[in-house]
Amino acid sequence: MTFRQLGLSIYPDHSDFEADQHYLQLGQKYGFTRLFMSMLEASDPEATKQKFTRIIAVAKSLGYQTIIDVSPRIFDDLHISYKDLSFFHDLGVDGIRLDQGFDGNTEAMISYNPYNLIIELNMSNDVAYLDNILSYQANEPYLFGCHNFYPQVGTGLTEDFFIHSSQRFKQHGIHTAAFIASQVGDQGPWNVNDGLPTLESDRYLPVATQAKHLFATKLIDDVIIGNAYASEAELQQLADLDRYQLSFSIDLLPQTTELEKEIIFKPQHFRRGDSNALVARSTQPRVTYKANPNPPHDETITFQPGDVLIGNDGFGIYKNELQIVLTPHQDTRKNKVGRIAEADLKLLDYLKPWTKFKFDAL
Repeated sequence: MTFRQLGLSIYPDHSDFEADQHYLQLGQKYGFTRLFMSMLEASDPEATKQKFTRIIAVAKSLGYQTIIDVSPRIFDDLHISYKDLSFFHDLGVDGIRLDQGFDGNTEAMISYNPYNLIIELNMSNDVAYLDNILSYQANEPYLFGCHNFYPQVGTGLTEDFFIHSSQRFKQHGIHTAAFIASQVGDQGPWNVNDGLPTLESDRYLPVATQAKHLFATKLIDDVIIGNAYASEAELQQLADLDRYQLSFSIDLLPQTTELEKEIIFKPQHFRRGDSNALVARSTQPRVTYKANPNPPHDETITFQPGDVLIGNDGFGIYKNELQIVLTPHQDTRKNKVGRIAEADLKLLDYLKPWTKFKFDAL
């Protein structure tokens, strides 16, 4: 089983050691286990080594898996040979991310480095880059993939491009990662920082929705906050997230009854397999709660996509069935009990037949 991780990013060339240390400690408190660091701005080998080694030691003591971003220019500037990765081993990192690719054979060769460093590849290129590396018989367990982030608003990946390029990696069983944007973090590798997400459509969404989106694609294993420093509230929201099934934040109506709340939050919901365009149906509650009366309320309005409904006493055998509206309609046999948060409405695209899902209260 591939475990899904939450990650942080820090930028030692632009940050303060004590602030980075505090951030890593806070992240550990909320279950973060992965760390991204950028070395793309480095120029002085000794100063770089000293600065990075110090904070990486802190990360290691806190249980983080640390991967550092490098480019061919950095190898030249720091006088590092592809044939000798001891510089990175001495830093204490678990792997290096190649922001730019080489010729395929080089990546394959360094995947057999004697330090067992992970070689992470840039996923944000929809070309046969990975296939070329694998054709050189690379050490596959030590190959990871990670998308880029995009500091400039409007330049993040489209969803279609993201899906297709991610599938190239996932079909080979490669461990994958992508970035989300904190809504308060203002630190990144460059002097432009409009947030640091992979997907443009996620840039200004709450961090939990961004993470749910990436996990819902089933193409991303690790979700990393690209910009520093995320707020403690954001870390808490991500810590509370179920990384392994689709969840919707729901705003309940004041008239929603205790029975209806139990139907919403207690069962393991799944969308019925013979799906339709009107509603996504979770039918098991009508069996579990068939003996429980459910008087009508909020039943005369026109239901809108994202509304959550439960069949009332007028719905016969379908009483207490839970439904999520996909197409506007009216039906007085159904009670409106809540509404999915606006930010989460895009997640309805991932509610496929047999998809397991649950609700979280706003």
